[in-house]
Amino acid sequence: MNWDLDNPFVIDIAVTADDIDGLGHANNAVYITWMERCAWRHTQYLGLDLVEYQRLNRAMAVVRHEIDYLASAYENQQLQVATWIVESDQRLKMDRQFQIVRPEDGMTLLRGKTTFVCIELSSGKPKRMPREFIEGYGKALRQPYPLEL
Repeated sequence: MNWDLDNPFVIDIAVTADDIDGLGHANNAVYITWMERCAWRHTQYLGLDLVEYQRLNRAMAVVRHEIDYLASAYENQQLQVATWIVESDQRLKMDRQFQIVRPEDGMTLLRGKTTFVCIELSSGKPKRMPREFIEGYGKALRQPYPLEL
């Protein structure tokens, strides 16, 4: 696969009838769901599951999505969603980059970036990342890739 960066964390997605909108292709909002699913599975892979979030009274919450939709996905297609952690101030903010590819033809359907902020679960307010977040997410930290369209 022609990934934008080396060593992506990748999940497989099957486009279902429920993903299709009135225009006959996967709805734009569904892509965000796929990105969130990939990010969460990567987070779990890094050892930061919901139990750990609750124990630490911290979570990473989305504050911004930047998405470039490059091509459409259709029912019954198989896709791969990749993510990388490309930036972190190791205090409050972290950025993930995403790429969605259709393996049958190698076409990149989406490139995106999501900015997360560490919050305290009990208050919902921004709070400094605990050591476990700095170490866990830090294992996957990459260099940014300039999004070129």
